Amino acid sequence: MHDGQRALVVDPGDAQPVMALLASERLSLEAILLTHHHADHTGGVDALRNRFGAVVYGPASENLPEPLVRLSEGDHFQALGLAFSVIDVPGHTAGHIAFYCADAAGAPLLFCGDTLFSGGCGRLFEGTPAQMLASLDKLAALPGDTRVCCTHEYTLANLAFAVAVEPDNATLRGHRAHCEALRAAQRPTLPSTIALERQINPFLRTRQSAVSAAARRFDPAAQSDVDDFAALREWKNQFK
Repeated sequence: MHDGQRALVVDPGDAQPVMALLASERLSLEAILLTHHHADHTGGVDALRNRFGAVVYGPASENLPEPLVRLSEGDHFQALGLAFSVIDVPGHTAGHIAFYCADAAGAPLLFCGDTLFSGGCGRLFEGTPAQMLASLDKLAALPGDTRVCCTHEYTLANLAFAVAVEPDNATLRGHRAHCEALRAAQRPTLPSTIALERQINPFLRTRQSAVSAAARRFDPAAQSDVDDFAALREWKNQFK
């Protein structure tokens, strides 16, 4: 993300492609935003900070390359002249955060790391199903035009699973065909929007009767919203 002169980067796992883009666009790097501690999101931090002197922002409680500004829900900061707020979204990791910018040009922006993907969500490496469901509920409550900027292009695999869960969802089937065409043309499926994810993402739809019923077919012991979410996540872990 940049304003023509200054840029920010989110979760730079590798410094080299970031440096190459900054050089080609003649941009300086003002800020580095980190959502969680995994190496594929932090591996480029030291090189970028050393080269550009960028300020690093990240979760309050995770093991991250120092120095950085540590943040948790309710905190605010400015980068590129824009106001960002922080949302705690534990689940994928214990201290995972997301960054929300309401006043970005065009529509709000959400940098959500590995919590919410288009058509899916992150694996639960450190958190519980209850935590992840609560985190996704927070993100689903954001304005519908919010652009969902996640950090992996997992959309086609996620949508294949989503169709297995909810085969009669016409919006989902249409979006899957659209994304298949995008990828065939070597174009990204991202960013998505919160409004779209509410319609096609099973992990945001666990309280819909069709999704709950599918989860309980996978795990007949499921009896609650959290149970349904846990069943869906385990089903996705096994899905081929």
